[in-house]
Amino acid sequence: MNVISVEGARAEAGQATEHFDVLIVGAGISGIGAAKHLQDQCPGKSYVVLEGFESFGGTWWSHRYPGIRSDSDLYTFGYRFKPWVGPPIATRDEILKYLGEVIQENQLARNIRYRHRIESASWDSATKRWTISGTNPEGPFTITATFLWMCQGYYRHLKGYMPEWEGMAEFKGTLVHSMEWPEDLDLTGKRVAIIGSGATTATIAPNIPEALHVTVVQRSPTYFYPAPNRNDLADTMRALGVPEPIVHDTTRRKILHDQDVICQRCEDEPEVVKNELLTAARFFLGDDYPIDPHFTPRYRPWQQRLAFIPEGDLFMGIRSGKASMVTGEIARFTPTGIQMQDGTHVDADVIVAATGFNLCILGDIAFTIDGKPLNFGETVTYRGMMFTGIPNMVWIFGYFRASWTLRVDLVADFVCRLLNHMDAKGKSVVEVALRPEDHNMPLLPWIDEENFNPNYIKRAIHLLPRRGDKPEWQHNQDYWREKDEIPLIDLDDPAFRYS
Repeated sequence: MNVISVEGARAEAGQATEHFDVLIVGAGISGIGAAKHLQDQCPGKSYVVLEGFESFGGTWWSHRYPGIRSDSDLYTFGYRFKPWVGPPIATRDEILKYLGEVIQENQLARNIRYRHRIESASWDSATKRWTISGTNPEGPFTITATFLWMCQGYYRHLKGYMPEWEGMAEFKGTLVHSMEWPEDLDLTGKRVAIIGSGATTATIAPNIPEALHVTVVQRSPTYFYPAPNRNDLADTMRALGVPEPIVHDTTRRKILHDQDVICQRCEDEPEVVKNELLTAARFFLGDDYPIDPHFTPRYRPWQQRLAFIPEGDLFMGIRSGKASMVTGEIARFTPTGIQMQDGTHVDADVIVAATGFNLCILGDIAFTIDGKPLNFGETVTYRGMMFTGIPNMVWIFGYFRASWTLRVDLVADFVCRLLNHMDAKGKSVVEVALRPEDHNMPLLPWIDEENFNPNYIKRAIHLLPRRGDKPEWQHNQDYWREKDEIPLIDLDDPAFRYS
């Protein structure tokens, strides 16, 4: 395989500013997948991966809270090219080990540069290239690239979203955000209150057994899906001696089929699915437990993310008395805990804010196009990958109802096909633009709130690109359509402008 390494590109450049055909931003699950596919499908392209952290993994490197695990199964959260052989829901360490194996097996390490924080990205139409500037441990750096592949994720890793509550300064205990978990935090014998109702809360609460008691404080409830952390189909095939690649592919297909069915049912018969989820909760919690208000959300299932709890561990903690739920509005913090608006006081020595994150639009990088600052919110998205007015750039933005990595594979195939198509046409620049038939198309927010409406999206919707009402001008969050549509994209459609 004729892969041009970072060292080779540096030698070929013969100048202070290195140049690469492709620059990949981020060495998380998206960036590693992008590099692997680029090597395989465009072996003549030089590339570099720039990562701000000191190692690979992205989310899995930065998040350190107790019990951190995937909330998607690894048969679909893993790559299609790398069989997963562990339990479906994997720990942080298991995921990092898997990613490390991908890097090692495909010799990606020579092309990854860590502790490289990008500050600006400037496109120049005269030179037909991007100039990327930032800092690394040795000081400022500048690299140019023909094509920019944004794999930096979609939220700020190092600082979570922290609401402001009255009296926060009066609390005499320890207040931490789940995304900023201190390594030396000792919860032994402590009363812990966790503010939040999502997957992070469901992970931390059953994984701090040293705490005296855990109270989950939620403004509104979440739907939880309890199930064993195993896959019977995969286990049966392994018992029969089926090779791992076949186990991986078959299990992956079965999970995706089942997910498609449940997502469709959530739209067609939401009350039936709701009752099934609440019945599962009652099975673990007992008929006497007040399911309402603690586990009865106001939205339909999958209008926000459905949180998986392996073995029903959160429910088991509540039933044992080790954990409890408080649902309602917080009035204020007090010196000894949290005062609710209904008068309930939650005693706490430690308060954990599992209150989500802030979107990080294009990595918080200052973008300019021919000297003009980019207003990303004024662009229109082409299938959630490319954006009007931005040449030679693709952003990986995954799925909410299916594993993020599914779109990593799909978008990587698209990018590699696009790059090879440009070479065949003898073109070095591509961007997307509305066609004549699109100019009267209504322009709408990035995603329909009736489709998906978590608070982190609603807080930053004005910063995200707009969408149209046609399939090609939106990210429809539907893997089951896109897996067939994206491979069939006509790269000579008038929506693509080459030069």
